[in-house]
Parts: sequence; C-alpha cells; structure tokens
Amino acid sequence: MDNLAAKMRWQMRHTASGRSIPQMNGDASHPNSRTPLIHNPSRLVHNSSGDPLWEDSRPWVRWPASFLYLAYKTLQSNIYVNVFLVFVPLGIIAGALGWNPTVVFILNFFAIIPLAFLLSFATEQLSAKLGQTLGGLLNATFGNAVELILSIVALTNGEIRIVQSSMLGSILSNILLVLGCCFLAGGIKHHEQRFNTTVASTMSSLMAVSSASLIIPSTLYAAMKKSDGAEKGKQDHILVLSHGTAIILLILYVLYLFFQLRTHGDLFDGESGEEDDPDHGQQEPQDEQILSPWAAGVALIVVTIMVAVCAEYLVNSIDSLVETAHISKTFIGLILLPIVGNAAEHVTAVVVAWKNKMDLAIGVAIGSSMQIALLVTPFLVILGWIIDQPMTLHFELFETVVFFLSVLITNYLISDGKSNYLEGAMLLGMYTIIAVAFFVYPDDATDAAGKGF
Repeated sequence: MDNLAAKMRWQMRHTASGRSIPQMNGDASHPNSRTPLIHNPSRLVHNSSGDPLWEDSRPWVRWPASFLYLAYKTLQSNIYVNVFLVFVPLGIIAGALGWNPTVVFILNFFAIIPLAFLLSFATEQLSAKLGQTLGGLLNATFGNAVELILSIVALTNGEIRIVQSSMLGSILSNILLVLGCCFLAGGIKHHEQRFNTTVASTMSSLMAVSSASLIIPSTLYAAMKKSDGAEKGKQDHILVLSHGTAIILLILYVLYLFFQLRTHGDLFDGESGEEDDPDHGQQEPQDEQILSPWAAGVALIVVTIMVAVCAEYLVNSIDSLVETAHISKTFIGLILLPIVGNAAEHVTAVVVAWKNKMDLAIGVAIGSSMQIALLVTPFLVILGWIIDQPMTLHFELFETVVFFLSVLITNYLISDGKSNYLEGAMLLGMYTIIAVAFFVYPDDATDAAGKGF
C-alpha cells in the first residue's frame, strides 16, 4: 500500500512539471523521453519479413537495393581515396564546357586517382575467384589499364612523345619509386627481408632484354647519321626495326606466361619472407568478398569507360598546359601521368611489403614494369602501325641511358634476394634525381628522328 501511494505521488509530480511519464509496467505503447524518432531503424534496410532489401523476393525492390548496397560497400572499402570521386563529374564537366586547360588537367588528374583505385578493387574482387597465379596475372594486367588507356588516347591524337614518355615513366616509377617504397617501408619494420631470387632474376633478365630493345634503335639511328640518305628513309628503317622488335617482345611475353603458368609454376609459389617473420603462422583476416564476379565485371567496364573519358580530356589539355605552365611534355608523360596510373599499385605494394610479403611486392613492382616493357609498349607500336601513327621504340638517347642505368641498379640491388631500408632509400634517391633531370629537360632537345614523332 505504501509503495502504491509513493508511485501515485511520483506520477503527480512529473505530470505537474509537464514531463512525460515513463511506463512502469513495461508497456511501450506510449512514447516517453527516451523513445527514438524511428522506433525500428532496421526497417530502413529490411522488409516486413526481416530480410534485407537486397535479398527481397520482389525484383523492383531487390535490384535497386542491391545496387545501393554494393555501391556503399565499394565506396566504404577505401573511403579516404574515394572522396576524390567528386573530381570525376567536375573534370568531365570542365572538359565538356571547355574550361581553362590547366583547370581541366588538374581536375581530371585527380579524378583518375580514385578511378584507378576502384579499378584495382574490382580486379581484386574478380581475381579472388581465379586462384593466386591467375589472380596475380589479372591484377597486373588491369593494374596497367590506366596507363594503357591514357597511351591509346594520346596515340590516336598523334602525341607520340607523350606515349613514349608515359611508357618509360611507368617502368621507372615501378622499378624505382614503387620498389624503393617497398624496401623502405618493409625495412623500417623488419631488420632484413628476403624474397625469391629465382623469380626476381627471371623478371630482371627480361627487363634487361627490354632495355636492350630500346638501346638498339637509338644506336642504329646514331650509326645511320653518318650515312648518306634522306631523313625519311632513316625513319622508315627505324619503323621497320621497331615493328619487328615489338613482335619479338610480344612473343617473349607469351613464352614468359607459359613459363609462369604451365612449365615452371612451382618457382613462383611460396613467400620467402614469411618464413622469417615472427608472426608467420598466425591467421590473417580474409578480405571480405563484396562483389560477385558479374558485379565486378560490370564495375570494371563502367570504371574503364570513366577513365577513358577523363583521360581524353586530360590528354587534350596537355598542349595548352605546356604553353601556359611551361612544363615539358616529357616531364608530364614521364613523371606526372605514371603517378596517376600507378597510384593503386603503389599502395598495394607498400602494404604487402610492410606485411613482409616481399615476393608479392616484387611481383607487383617489377612484374608490372616488365608487363609495360614486354606487352603494353610493343602493343602500342603495333597499334600505331595499324592506325598509321609513327610510334617506334626509338627513344631519345638521354631517356635510353636513364632507363638502362635504372634497370642496372635495380638488378644489382635485388640480385642477393635481400632488402633493407637503405636500398629503398637508394632507389628513391635515384628516382628523385631522374625527376629533377626531366623537369629541366626541354622538349626541343630531340634528334632529327624524334622531331617527326
């Protein structure tokens, strides 16, 4: 009885003060001060049966919900980079409306960065179903898709110098900048890291062959300078040599794939660095499979189209940017464009090196540069042959020497199968020196054969 009287007095005080009275008997039919505005937030993403909307039996509910859910999960996968997606519509609008070329270049430059990450994400989701070897090959192939799209757009516009500089810059950024960051990041966390010397030596040998394929056309042109004959005839000889060399390089790349996937696949298995890792043997959380193979394929197509559109506007603004900002085409193609195209690979390689998976890091860095040298560049030469563009393997003498020295230094550092942060600093220092050199390198410092390209 006393408890009932106390309860009635307590209710009268709260009623007089104007405050709502929480129900003492657990009845939730009346709202109180703690009642949320939305009684059941899960109803926003669930149907009346309690199933998620993307699993609803009604197609008109399931498909839009599935699209929104997958888009949300994809954007959430790398929220810090995907913030830059705002530059994609801005870059397209700027290019379509003919804004200032410098503004168009900058907007599309930043627009391609998140698109490269989305392309890498969709590729990883698709390759997860294909196994480690085929998945790695698919990652390497689509990892160079941005550079390939940029180069095809530039080639169709007759920008041969941009194409050549972009190809050379992609190789240099991989073997110096990416590999240097891998050695530096891994060396900070680990005293010394090891990797498969057989795989590294195979890739480095192929890189040496590719560097020779650039040296031979340059030396041939230097030798032909002393001979009599029209300049047009000398350029025709360089074109014939480039076409034949491109076919041979493509054959070598096919043989390398057969070597890697069929006859000597055992050499490419295993992670040497993990055996010396004190955390080796611990289970790592598996990455969540967000996209189905079909969804990943559709995402690859959509993102590739967006990259092509942004690349078109970016390449078309280069000439005006060179005139207004006084930056050489060589520097843009060799330093700036590879940074955009290789952004996703940079992050991936550094992360796996930090985890002491150096075989994978070497495969991303050197494997990607080898694919540029043996597949993408010869393909562009053949494509130029088809569309009647004088794309050759005759690079400028200075560029050829820089490429040869970079391959030589990289091969020397990976020959022992060990790495540390000092070696990474060496590679980064070399890349910085090359970047400064090409910043002051003028576009008109070309030989006669290069003037027509």
